[in-house]
Amino acid sequence: MEALDTGATAWMLTSASLVLLMTPALAFFYGGMSRTKSVLNMMMMSIGTMAVIGVIYPLWGYSMSYGESSVGGIFANPFDGFNLSGLIYGDGGEFLLDDLGVPAIVGVAFQATFAIITVALISGAIADRSKFSSWLVFAGLWATLAYFPMAHMVWGGGFLSDSENGLAAMLFGTTDGAATVAPIDFAGGTVVHINAGVASLALALIIGKRKGFGEGAFRPHNIPFVMLGAALLWFGWFGFNAGSAFTADGAAGLAWVNTTSATAAAILGWILTEKIRFGHMTALGAASGVVAGLVAITPAAGSVSPFGAIVLGAIAGAVCSLAVSLKTKFGYDDSLDVVGVHLVGGLIGTVLVGLFATDTGLFYGGGIKQLVVQIAIALVAIIYSGVVTAIIGFAIKATMGWRVSEEDEERGIDSAEHGESAYDQLVGAYSKEI
Repeated sequence: MEALDTGATAWMLTSASLVLLMTPALAFFYGGMSRTKSVLNMMMMSIGTMAVIGVIYPLWGYSMSYGESSVGGIFANPFDGFNLSGLIYGDGGEFLLDDLGVPAIVGVAFQATFAIITVALISGAIADRSKFSSWLVFAGLWATLAYFPMAHMVWGGGFLSDSENGLAAMLFGTTDGAATVAPIDFAGGTVVHINAGVASLALALIIGKRKGFGEGAFRPHNIPFVMLGAALLWFGWFGFNAGSAFTADGAAGLAWVNTTSATAAAILGWILTEKIRFGHMTALGAASGVVAGLVAITPAAGSVSPFGAIVLGAIAGAVCSLAVSLKTKFGYDDSLDVVGVHLVGGLIGTVLVGLFATDTGLFYGGGIKQLVVQIAIALVAIIYSGVVTAIIGFAIKATMGWRVSEEDEERGIDSAEHGESAYDQLVGAYSKEI
């Protein structure tokens, strides 16, 4: 039996706490980007997500993600460990430990925070117009039908893992009972960002555009909120990426350095692109560059060198800066640029690790196989998330409905949905402008 490693346990508890902080940080980031009359609703969507996922994750979320009985490689049996039965204590009443000497319950805590932030990310795409009750129902259904299965497929030994029955094994065979070329998703390029990004696009299309979209600019009401949120997201992301080493070791240190370097490079990539296109380097662009870099390095944080992280981050910053304009070109209303940052950034990180991975990447003599595997898992993630989200989204649209009334949207969703306003002195007289 493994002995308790108090250092690793302390690091994982700290990492779980850092990742949990990311959802309130997202509330500030998204809240600042929203209009004055919808900031509370936007922040409540993050807080509401914490409430819903915080309840269902220990009941069936962890079991569906990491249970031993896999159902077709898509999800694990939720009843095997329902309510964490058999996952906390051993026969003698002692806490069960994983292979690194960390209590299994600490791993549950860490993974729960990933589920929370992933669902919360989607909310930014449907700001200003969605019923809060419909969002809460969606959060529970999407976590159950999209996030938990994706976590199982990638991290729980399912179809997108290195399993001998998985996609990578089908493509390039197996060695010693595992895929010869294992997919790389260190901390959630497919599970978190592609998954949430595709869901965001699907919901934006299903729910439709905000009143007045395309007729004028919907400007962020509080850039300092956005900057604060970005800073807290960066801080929390050290738990996200370095914590995914699952112990306090060199891999955690490498992930920490790569996370910082890629994010810094992405800021430069974004604001330089802005300067060339518009003549200004904006604070909103810098904050968005932070998130783009964090997203892109997430799947690659443990597999690339610091130089590779810098290149990857710079590419993500520039490309995501361009990608946020796609909604104007194609006419979909992704309110807070979740598609342009999380879907595009997640694809960049997931695919380019096939080039920059120091052991198996194309640029390091590993051939093209890793790149092929990365593209394949990204495509499956896109299809799965898109189909599941469409089913849930249309079902809610046909039953509860997604949209508040045009009158409530015009007056302000904060007042209509929550009976509150962030800035009482402004609401009413200026509601049409803000």
